[in-house]
Amino acid sequence: MTLLAIHGLRKQFGERLLFDIEALELRKATAYVLTGLNGAGKSTLLRILAGLEQADAASCTYLGMPVALSPYPPAMRGSIVYVHQHPVLFSTSVCKNIGYGLAACGMPQADAAERVEAAMAWAGVTHLRDRLPHGLSGGEKQRIALARAKVLEPRLLLLDEPTSNLDGAAREQVIALIPSLTAAGSSVVMACHDRDLIALPGVQRLKLRDGRLQARQQRARLVK
Repeated sequence: MTLLAIHGLRKQFGERLLFDIEALELRKATAYVLTGLNGAGKSTLLRILAGLEQADAASCTYLGMPVALSPYPPAMRGSIVYVHQHPVLFSTSVCKNIGYGLAACGMPQADAAERVEAAMAWAGVTHLRDRLPHGLSGGEKQRIALARAKVLEPRLLLLDEPTSNLDGAAREQVIALIPSLTAAGSSVVMACHDRDLIALPGVQRLKLRDGRLQARQQRARLVK
């Protein structure tokens, strides 16, 4: 089923047309990689979907209901989460960082604590629960940012270069978390150049090129 569909999506900076996308359709519980050259507009597109930048659109539907992108619809604001490639953590404990969104939404403390515990276990950061952000590795910060997003149970999770600053085991740990997001019912769009993210089973590929969006079929992986 379709989660979000946008037709005639245009973004301009002054006289420069960044992209003119005829149609963008994201399905429920599906993972996508968004590729393209640097400057093609990948991050901008994610920010538009998250309501952080404005753009023109001929039509838009969310969960089958017509909506306008501006002003950004409350239904989308409450269920679409964006994670920056350089996540900013608050100057408080890891546990409170992850639970920040739930507290802001007014969730009862006991319910929020249960969700936070589950998110920390999912991201493998339970042992860091009382640590402050300074001194944490890049991989730890990225997993904490993912847990802070997942705890909100988003319908759509937008990840901007989630592995770009990670190496080795840290990168592999983040990649390993992605399939469980779609298994839990979230759709995920990842702007990236990471070959291993692109090659994840079941991931659909979208490519921004010359201002247009192309859908590309993933080739089946051979198992020896």
